[in-house]
Amino acid sequence: MKIFLTNDDGIEAKGLQSLIKELKKNHELLVVAPDRERSAVSHSLTLFDPLRLKKIRNSSRCNIYTTNGTPADCILLGIKHIIKDQKPDLIIAGINHGANIGDDISYSGTVAAAKEGTLQGIPSWAVSLCSYEKKVTFSVAAKLTERLLEKLSDYKLPERTLLNINIPYVSEEEIKGIVITVQGKSNYKNWIEKSLDPRKRDMYWIASDIPDGFSDKNSDYKAIKEQKISITPIKIDLTDYSFIKENRKILENLFNEIK
Repeated sequence: MKIFLTNDDGIEAKGLQSLIKELKKNHELLVVAPDRERSAVSHSLTLFDPLRLKKIRNSSRCNIYTTNGTPADCILLGIKHIIKDQKPDLIIAGINHGANIGDDISYSGTVAAAKEGTLQGIPSWAVSLCSYEKKVTFSVAAKLTERLLEKLSDYKLPERTLLNINIPYVSEEEIKGIVITVQGKSNYKNWIEKSLDPRKRDMYWIASDIPDGFSDKNSDYKAIKEQKISITPIKIDLTDYSFIKENRKILENLFNEIK
């Protein structure tokens, strides 16, 4: 397969490097990744500053580039400039260092890269390892990603749908299975830290504990707590169809009274 890799942790991130090492054995790779960490930038695009692109490696099986842009920028640079009409078979964003479950999906640059790939008409996955430990290893997660590729190589994702894959940080033998999940609800504990810079000017940091979530039936949080790989299908369409079905007539009548 021809696979396009990116991430939001930066080109030097161990998750991306482990994935490159594992996938280049059997696949042709294009890698375009940010030159530094771009976590939580969501789906932002760089529109008012120039993008830079630097080639790091060029071979028949693995071409690697880095850019000053965001994860979504990486996708556009790869699809619209580097390979143009030669679309890859699959885009994988990851392996992210830390879970992308619950409401973190909205903030994640990893998930946003997969969304941009989906918008470009290419099957896309976001892959994350559910650990925030500093000395985490990604070899098991990379091997499991390759196995998922083997199993899903002939499966065609529905149009405008991507897969958000989260892997618990346990040994391969401790993985309890794979489940299709729904997006859970996160419980955030964050605050603003105020301090002074060297010139005695106020500066602020958004600070947060690692979020936890509600382990509702079939949620991604529940799957990870049970040491199962969570696969959540995500649609680009954000329309609340149940809301429309239940409230359309009421709201349309209210809005028509405005005229």
